[in-house]
Formats: sequence, C-alpha cells, structure tokens
Amino acid sequence: MSPKNEPRLTKAERTAQAREKARLLREAQLKKEKRNSWLIRGGVLAAAVVIVVIIALVVIQTQKGNEPIASSGPVPANANAFGGVTVGKNGAVIAPTTAAKTVDMKSVPPAPTAAPTAVADPAGIGVKAPASGQPAQVVMYLDFMCPACNNFEKTYGAELDSLRNEGKITMEYRPLPFLDRFSSGTNYSSRAAAAAACVVDQSPDKFKAYLDSLYAHQPEENSSGLDNATLEKLATEAGAANINSCVDAKTYRPFVAYTGALAAAAGINATPTLFVNGQQWDPNKVQDFNTFLNTAMAAKK
Repeated sequence: MSPKNEPRLTKAERTAQAREKARLLREAQLKKEKRNSWLIRGGVLAAAVVIVVIIALVVIQTQKGNEPIASSGPVPANANAFGGVTVGKNGAVIAPTTAAKTVDMKSVPPAPTAAPTAVADPAGIGVKAPASGQPAQVVMYLDFMCPACNNFEKTYGAELDSLRNEGKITMEYRPLPFLDRFSSGTNYSSRAAAAAACVVDQSPDKFKAYLDSLYAHQPEENSSGLDNATLEKLATEAGAANINSCVDAKTYRPFVAYTGALAAAAGINATPTLFVNGQQWDPNKVQDFNTFLNTAMAAKK
C-alpha cells in the first residue's frame, strides 16, 4: 500500500506515538547515564584503591625505617671504627691498619652539653697528621642529604680527586646520620650511609663511584629521600655487587648510629666538617678550602 493510501493518524495517535518515542529516548538516556555513573564510580574506586595502596606502602616503609636499631653491630670491611673510608689513588680504598670487628653504643662517651665551635681533640677520633713522607690526610664528615656537602663536592671534588690520584693526599669519608630529622621520618641519612657501608664491605673499589652517585641523585631536605630499592639499584649501576640483602637486613645501621654518636660526642655538629693533617677547617677564617689545604700541606713538609 502506498503512503497515499495509508490512513492518516489521528491527532491522539500522533500524540501517543510522540510520547512513546520520547519515553524510549528517556529510557535510553537513563540507561546511558546509569552506565556512565557506574563507570565513574568504578574509576573513582580504582583510584581510591591505588591511593590507599600507595599510602600503605609509604606507612610500611616509614614504620620499617623507624624500627629500633640494635645497640651493637658489625663494622664493614675496609672501614675504620670512626666511620671512615679512606680512598687513595684511582678510587682504591685503603683498608685500616687496625680493623675493628664490632661497635657498641654503650662505649660512646656522652655528647657535650653545649655545641662546641671546634673539635677539642681530633686525635681522639683518629684525625691526626700522618707520618713524614706519607700523603696528606683529608677527613670529611658528610651527610648524603646535606646540600652543602654536595656543593662542596661540586666545588672542590675535581681538585681533590686530582691530588688523590697523584698520591699527594688521601680522602677519608665519614658519612653521618646527621639529617635524619629532615627526611620525613624515613631516616634517609642513616639508610644511605648504611648502604654505602654495604658497598665498601662488598665492593670497596666502587665506594667512590657510589658516593658520587648518591650526590648526583641527592633528594631534597624535608623529603622522604630515596627508598631502599633505589639505593640498591644505584649501587648496582655503580658496578658494586648486589647489596639488597645487606640493606634490607639493616646490617650496618648500628655501625652508622654508633659512628654518628661518636662524632657528636667529639663535637662534630655540622656537615661538611673537614680536617687536613689533624687541623680543622674553619670557613669563617679561611673561606676557600683549597687555600686551607695548601697551607696545611705546606706546613707538614
């Protein structure tokens, strides 16, 4: 039947048809909105789950980082009982003549009641002029979160490396847990120093490369710092043996706590703190470290 022969719809029929079409459109729109609502709810829920997981991981890491540290523990091979690692020509670590096996917090003397302006007895922490004919001794107390330490390395590191490779000086690095209080509860300074101890114990020839890498990836103060997985990865990238189990077991955290307390008891209250042949550098008196270094080296001759 052609459209011409089809009966015309009445007004009521046309109205009913329009209403039915509108109803179907409304139902389709409601189904679409309901479907989108569930998708949005699902997305929000998934995002919430991710956030909860991240927060949980941060809390777990923080709690693990704040777990009590044993009062005694082993000393890493190639380090001395003062926390020092001595680097000579071409990055080779010079093992101490007398190697300590363990340290114990009970043997640390009390810290001074007032902050001293200088260390009263450097020899008491193994800082003294070497024998005649030996390279000059440079000792540096540092913190891997300390921006001033990083700036010192950027300013003087190349010259010190050159003098060290020429056999004119040795560089002894003593990492401290000084800025733990500025690492959002994760004790980053202690963790980084303990990771460096793992490296010097297992791969001493890679210690300097690892130290440089920690400076290159230095986190900002008042941040959580690098996590343990990153500390472990950087050691591998520096060419060291796998230190995962050493870091995860906190093997050298007691050593770091002990050497930090020992430094504080001796009067070390800032980083970097440097000595050359037993003499402490005071930047307020001699601003340029190279000038102080050259003067101290000349006095030894």
